[in-house]
Amino acid sequence: MTATGGPGLDGNDPAVPVVDALRAAIAGGEFAPNQRLIEADLSERFGASRASVRTALLELTSEGLIERLQNRGARVRAVSLVEAIEITEVRMVLEGLCAAKAAGQLTENGRGQLRAIGSAMQAAVATGNLLDYSDLNKQLHTLIRELAGQSTAGSILERLRAQNVRHQFQLAMHPGRPSVSLPQHLEIIEALCAGDPEAAEAAMRRHLRSVIDTLPEVDATRTRRFNTL
Repeated sequence: MTATGGPGLDGNDPAVPVVDALRAAIAGGEFAPNQRLIEADLSERFGASRASVRTALLELTSEGLIERLQNRGARVRAVSLVEAIEITEVRMVLEGLCAAKAAGQLTENGRGQLRAIGSAMQAAVATGNLLDYSDLNKQLHTLIRELAGQSTAGSILERLRAQNVRHQFQLAMHPGRPSVSLPQHLEIIEALCAGDPEAAEAAMRRHLRSVIDTLPEVDATRTRRFNTL
């Protein structure tokens, strides 16, 4: 399932499997929810054969990132508010587990990485740079999963993140949200650096419970904005 031929129009590396490149593009927000995915266009973009693209679409359908409609091809699957909440509830359990495991085996290098992200998050909020803060948020959660060394949980969480990326971005950009989430992230970092698994898990769960409580407000704001266009 490796892309063949030269690079696509956007310079994609032809050595990257099409399924990985397409998954990353969806997770990165390059394709909008409900956007149609046309095999010929994807083949040209990723420098891949139509057969490779078709196989990639089938695999991403099984992962819940894409849906196939009868006689209408494939499109990026939109995630409803109800499903976004369910995904975050699952994340709350698994990321709590990862936080606990990471706290129990953290090295000095790991502490340094966590504190560096925490400092950068503070600077981003202080300067109002919400795009940087959103990216740092993603970096922190990814780092905690890596530090935990729990590959099964990490794999599941990466799939859930890809499905829910649109809601996560909207949440990070929601007015006032960074001032709420920043102290929560710093609390998680401090518990991890203190080597306290129970406190780290509890802090992570509180943070994601806050996300769940805020998602309906974010969705309502998005709906109002859409209706005024």
